[in-house]
Amino acid sequence: MVIILKNTAAPQQVGELIRWLEDSCKVKTNLVEGVHSTIIGLIGDTLHMDTEAIMANDCVESVQRVQEPYKNANRKFHPDDTVIDVCSRKIGGNKTQIIAGPCSVESEKQLMETAIACKQAGATMLRGGAFKPRTSPYSFQGLREEGIKLLLKAKKETGLPVVTEIMSLAHMDMFTDVDVIQVGARNMQNFELLKELGRCDKPVLLKRGLSSTLEELLMSAEYIMSEGNSKVILCERGIRTFETMTRNTLDISAVALLKQRSHLPVVVDPSHATGLVKLVEPMSLAAVAAGCDGLEIEVHCDPKSALSDGAQQLTPKAFCGVMEKIKALAGFMGKDVDEA
Repeated sequence: MVIILKNTAAPQQVGELIRWLEDSCKVKTNLVEGVHSTIIGLIGDTLHMDTEAIMANDCVESVQRVQEPYKNANRKFHPDDTVIDVCSRKIGGNKTQIIAGPCSVESEKQLMETAIACKQAGATMLRGGAFKPRTSPYSFQGLREEGIKLLLKAKKETGLPVVTEIMSLAHMDMFTDVDVIQVGARNMQNFELLKELGRCDKPVLLKRGLSSTLEELLMSAEYIMSEGNSKVILCERGIRTFETMTRNTLDISAVALLKQRSHLPVVVDPSHATGLVKLVEPMSLAAVAAGCDGLEIEVHCDPKSALSDGAQQLTPKAFCGVMEKIKALAGFMGKDVDEA
């Protein structure tokens, strides 16, 4: 349920209304002061609440029932876009962030060379897998804790905030200095992990599962937010369909739908979505045109020698060319790409 307050509502009136709702109606309240309106979102059993009793308060403009099962992530609860600050980089609003780097951290030389090239091309954050979930148990699984140390060293060298994936609750202590914790597609419904991330004060980049609906993605975001962490970034990374010419099928419509249904920022990963380096540029531009708040692009200093997903990783030179087109299109769409 959402209570929309009058523009003339006094702070004392709002405070009294919130106390009455929490004490008498036994619901949690979430006060959101937007640019155009102020609302109170109610979380709990609101089925039998008397809307007329709520409307009787002088400060109340209207009352709306929210049918969707996700509440905190719902735009009805938070009409204005959420903007998440990551080391002074803003994800959401009128900014387009570019998260770039290798699929996996393989060595100090490989990471440093790629990170410096990404920054020079205009990337605003550094991605890299320290822990790598792989379909085969015999494939390269990442450098684990050593990989995180190398990412933090690259951050010190370049100034780029670090985005990397967590795979287990047991690894939480290793992510203390990581700027954005990524939850991969395979863990989108690892609810115990999501709840733990909801108790930490870090941005979480939540990737859509391979066969998950948008409502399921938003419900996973709800798990994080219900524990108190509102810094959730949604990521469309392609879904599994009957098509075999690409690794996955990039659901561009998801960007527009998520922006309509939720206030959370939306990032697109064109690299995992297609698995083909020649499709990264057109899919990146399509995502920007659809209104995404950022892109997560894989870049490797020597893709032919990559230990994972070499076929979808851009060379630094190719990434530089893609960045120029992204900046031009973002500007046309009324957004700016932050300068690193």
